[in-house]
Amino acid sequence: MLRSFRRIALSCVCALTAAGSVQANVVVVLNSRDATVQLLDQDTYKDLATFPVGKEPHHLMSTPDNKSLIVASSVGNELIFLDPKSGQIQRTIKDILDPYQIGFSPDQKWLVSNSLRLDRVDLYRYDGSSLTLSKRLPLPKLPSHMAFNAASDMVFITQQGSDEVSAIDLKTQAIKWTMPVGKLPAGISMTPDDKYLLVGIMSSDYVEVIDWRTQKIVKRIKTGQGTHNFRAAGDGRHIFVSNRVSNSINIIDQKTLENVGQINVPGGPDCMEVTADGKTMWATLRWIKKVAVIDIPSRKVIKMIPVGRSPHGVFFFNSAPRI
Repeated sequence: MLRSFRRIALSCVCALTAAGSVQANVVVVLNSRDATVQLLDQDTYKDLATFPVGKEPHHLMSTPDNKSLIVASSVGNELIFLDPKSGQIQRTIKDILDPYQIGFSPDQKWLVSNSLRLDRVDLYRYDGSSLTLSKRLPLPKLPSHMAFNAASDMVFITQQGSDEVSAIDLKTQAIKWTMPVGKLPAGISMTPDDKYLLVGIMSSDYVEVIDWRTQKIVKRIKTGQGTHNFRAAGDGRHIFVSNRVSNSINIIDQKTLENVGQINVPGGPDCMEVTADGKTMWATLRWIKKVAVIDIPSRKVIKMIPVGRSPHGVFFFNSAPRI
């Protein structure tokens, strides 16, 4: 039944593409609880198609060449590759165990997969098309999000279950250090100058700033309750952070390490995507089965779009840089 449903859904998406209805302005939304991908029109906000993808798709990211969009199906133990402009399924790689969060190193040589429910991190070598498992590292407990340094020799992992951040040396494929942080660390991001890690502390209302070279916490930036995930504004200086409990998104100046603005967004904002011109943001709202469209200059929600249950990852091709 599921295979038949997938074939029907894929045919529907292909038909939309052939008709010219799905172009580079398609918005891809992952409905984690429904185990579906939903495609929306970025200009008209219309629902274009919905189709199943494994179980519990949480996060997604484009390949380094931008020719594919990878959906990580954590419980389905697979990676589903989509066309980033149309949303069509290109191929599936199975037996990628529990890919909750995935990330490519800046030099494009590594794909790192955080296996949250399996308490480990898997390191894959990437040659531009295929993945080869290189090492599995136990990393208790609940490895969640990741960030890389500019040299691509380190990846930093938050662990929600042990309230820690660990650094993995990609050259030796070993854990270099682990340090305690605030309770329930979630999103993590490297500042553009490669100097600090920003860590969202989900049990509280702040972003922890870490000097990763000395493993010292140098500052706490107050945001909102349930500080969770990051998305760079694309201007090389500012970054957005979502606060799922306070129903807000803050703007952080990564040069001054200050909170410089707030956008009120109801429904538990989680993942965010920003248009190439930096003027519009789309944010998934985990608690109310909707996606918010936000005008960044006015800091106002301009549209709420119904989607599936527990929407998580969101992506569109014409997006702002992720720095």
